[in-house]
Amino acid sequence: MAKLLLIDFDGVLNTYTGNYDENVIPSPRKGVENFLKKLSECYKIEIFTARNKKSVLKWLIENGLDKYIYDVTNVKNPYATVIVDDRALRFEGDYEKAFLEIVNFSPYWK
Repeated sequence: MAKLLLIDFDGVLNTYTGNYDENVIPSPRKGVENFLKKLSECYKIEIFTARNKKSVLKWLIENGLDKYIYDVTNVKNPYATVIVDDRALRFEGDYEKAFLEIVNFSPYWK
């Protein structure tokens, strides 16, 4: 069985820049299809999002990306090998380093 990969939706697969609107999903990021295609050869991909699952599924289908996705969920699966998120930090066991990274954090799109 392939390893499980979780990928955040907004800001990773689409061009989200912090202006959340539940009725509007930004366009796909350039290169996203090739990214997902390559990853799907080695991983079972789940998309996690705070958005409505049906809206995200519709967006994936409309953009021809659904064929690479195993599931869309609002829960981060504890069995994931890797999580890709535009607002995440990697905790490396050092609280002081983590604290500094947290207080100085900014997503790439800001």
